[in-house]
Amino acid sequence: MNASKGSQFDIPELRNYLLDHAYDEMFAGRDELHPHYEPLLKNFLSLPPGELRRRKQSADVSFLNQGITFTVYGRDEGTERIFPYDLVPRIITGSEWSVIERGLTQRITALNLFLRDIYNEGRILSDGIVPREVVYSCKQFRRQMRGLQVPRNVYIAVVGSDLIRLENGEFVVLEDNLRVPSGVSYMLTNRRVMKRIFPILFRKCEVRPIEHYTQALLGTLRSLAPEGRPEPNIVLLTPGVFNSAYFEHAYLARQMGIELVEGRDLVVHDNVVYMRTTSGLRRVDVIYRRVDDDFIDPLAFRSDSMLGVAGLFNAYRAGNVTLSNAFGTGVADDKAIYAYVPQIIRYYLSEEPILKNVETFLMTDAKQRRHVLQNLDKMVVKAVGESGGYGMLIGPHSTAEQRADFAQRIQANPRNYIAQPTITFSRAPCLVDDRLEPRHVDLRPYILFGDKVTIVPGGLTRVALREGSLVVNSSQGGGSKDTWVLSE
Repeated sequence: MNASKGSQFDIPELRNYLLDHAYDEMFAGRDELHPHYEPLLKNFLSLPPGELRRRKQSADVSFLNQGITFTVYGRDEGTERIFPYDLVPRIITGSEWSVIERGLTQRITALNLFLRDIYNEGRILSDGIVPREVVYSCKQFRRQMRGLQVPRNVYIAVVGSDLIRLENGEFVVLEDNLRVPSGVSYMLTNRRVMKRIFPILFRKCEVRPIEHYTQALLGTLRSLAPEGRPEPNIVLLTPGVFNSAYFEHAYLARQMGIELVEGRDLVVHDNVVYMRTTSGLRRVDVIYRRVDDDFIDPLAFRSDSMLGVAGLFNAYRAGNVTLSNAFGTGVADDKAIYAYVPQIIRYYLSEEPILKNVETFLMTDAKQRRHVLQNLDKMVVKAVGESGGYGMLIGPHSTAEQRADFAQRIQANPRNYIAQPTITFSRAPCLVDDRLEPRHVDLRPYILFGDKVTIVPGGLTRVALREGSLVVNSSQGGGSKDTWVLSE
């Protein structure tokens, strides 16, 4: 419903602002702002005509000059794009953030214990909390990790969990990203641009800082160095310039002051990893890897990989190098395992989950599969190992032909799919031409786990920029905006 005549929605900038059953980040109801958005809206509405557009152009130029891009695969018109950016920040109160922070700390602690357990004693499997066949049938489960002692018992040092806000305003976890979570560079560069474009508003709102993330990441990696290496040499391993997140790899390495390397830059001798330099070989102690398990060591995993380092897994197994995140962590972000995370939290921590899951149907269960197949037009179906918005069916926006295709896929390989009800998650104001219009958003905070848990106050708010779309992934037409966590 659009607000009625005589309301603040009659302001030209708000005339296309739609309110319905979805939670709105800015408006609590007709003519009722959420108090923490009031300074922002007043500031935007007080600017001279065309000023918002001018500042948006200034932000676009800044991103262009910095080379802030992402890659879209499979498009004929070219793959390299400037990352879409919305000028209106998403604001989260201090009390809301406190719940998110506690919930994510609980979640990463439990998932780390889960990974340690399944690769060692397997208590949670023997006790029947998580079915053994679900774990062992996961493509990301690495049998080579069985019984291997991981430095400090930390399997997942860097996590990016995706949160959405439901119609009642509650934040829930949509999925976890534990292998090589991306996007943090956009969080940091979004903030840098916003501070330059709206410096007075930024200070007035008392936004909590996030700029210390890269140093916190560096400290986390340093804390995981092998024993006897008090001044560890840390590198960031990238697949190379053709990877979709290469900008981020280069950005993080530069910010941390560490070397950015490819597989060909490293060599293993006597189970020790070295980096080739102009002055000879230099030992490497910690690798922040942005290469998937399959491609990281052709001797241990895919023999046809040209991206990895031969012998790296043996060096890791010998305890001479630390990799973050550890091999085999992908089993914990399998979307079928996701369904068991509430039980995992209760099992290891004897606590109720602070952040809930979205209701999830497992296609390996005949009853749940039958229910989903009968209601595909209302469901979101996801492949358990895919990311980036690929391998997914959004029932309400699908055709009968697409639903029939997914029904066949599910029946042919039920382990490969899960389903969830279509959820109308929250909308936030976005600048469309010279007007503010609501678009669906999610939130990806970044959690660091070393000798302590560190979560910078904010995250990457991803935006479904296409009107009515629920897909926030940049590869599917999404963008991002700065996330302001207030100091209150």
